Amino acid sequence: MNRLAKAAAVVVAVAALPYLAFLALYGLLRPEGSPAHKDETAEPTVSIVLPTFNEAGIVEKKLDDLLALDYPMGKVELVVVDSSDDETPDLIREYFADREHPDLNLIREEERRGLAPALNDAYAAADNEMVVKTDCDSLVAEDALRVAAANLADPDVAAVTGTNAEVLGGSEVETGYRGVQGHVQTLESHLDSTLIFHGPFSAFENDAIVPVDPNSLADDTELALRIRRNGSRVVFDPEIRYSEASHSDFRKRRLQKDRRGMGLIRLLLQHRDMLGRYGNYGRLVLPFNWWFMVVSPWLLALAVGLATGAAVVAAGPLGLAVPAGLGAFVWLGGRDRLGPLQAVYSVFDAQVSLLRASVALLRGEGDGTWEVDQELREAFE
Repeated sequence: MNRLAKAAAVVVAVAALPYLAFLALYGLLRPEGSPAHKDETAEPTVSIVLPTFNEAGIVEKKLDDLLALDYPMGKVELVVVDSSDDETPDLIREYFADREHPDLNLIREEERRGLAPALNDAYAAADNEMVVKTDCDSLVAEDALRVAAANLADPDVAAVTGTNAEVLGGSEVETGYRGVQGHVQTLESHLDSTLIFHGPFSAFENDAIVPVDPNSLADDTELALRIRRNGSRVVFDPEIRYSEASHSDFRKRRLQKDRRGMGLIRLLLQHRDMLGRYGNYGRLVLPFNWWFMVVSPWLLALAVGLATGAAVVAAGPLGLAVPAGLGAFVWLGGRDRLGPLQAVYSVFDAQVSLLRASVALLRGEGDGTWEVDQELREAFE
């Protein structure tokens, strides 16, 4: 074995150790469901926050979804913060024109400033005890509010998020990734708190909400992280279910996944002082996420480069079979044709996004606005 091959093997082994340790911890604890002490009778007042931008084609379907929730609408207000230049706000007003409940608070932005400032305004306007943030291009299970309220009844828990139970558009890549992520977030929650919060459904105690960085690219996760910094737990409950559209195609996923990766990496860097503090959150959860999001993508790229170099040194041009094999893996994975290896590909795909996100941040790229993916909107419709 030449030196490049040995170096590649060492890099792979180093990269794999934290994942193996996490799997061992999962096998030891065997966590299930939410760690919160739930009160199924809890029924707080609720403010649902809905940011909108040019949602004319789907907003009525989203409003139908919200009004179908199994919860007394007399206890619910809807806070919409809108920056559209189409008829979205008019459609919302018309939808609620003859409805007594829920109460509608429509906040119109004169200019598009980005998602984080819009959400800060919406959270400040929310009057009720529990604040739920959801996205227009997602569907929420009927019992989501009740399950969230049951979690937040635990005095130690101030925020809860859920899982993408059905990936609209049929993306096996995203389905596989969310399956892996769900297991990770369940373990994190039982250890202390989870890191990542999901835009389609996240719930917070109103009293725990604090403003987030106006330039944030991971506003939901940042709010949860700040709540944990202030002393409360933030957990994942797989019983809270929602549906969100996603791509499998490698190139199409980059717009959706790379921006999320940028936001999460930047958030970890901004709050690096939390490492080693705040119980197991700083001792275990954050270090694992640092490894997965910041360190591991670079090690993966290094391992691929070393393995290719070793193969070329050993076999000449035939050594290019290594990158060719990787290309075939990506081609098949992006078309949902890897069978039982699809979940492995989904993690690889996430690492690619995180590597691209790191490079983009080093270049100073990224702002707080989000672009409409019309193909995903069609999957929602």
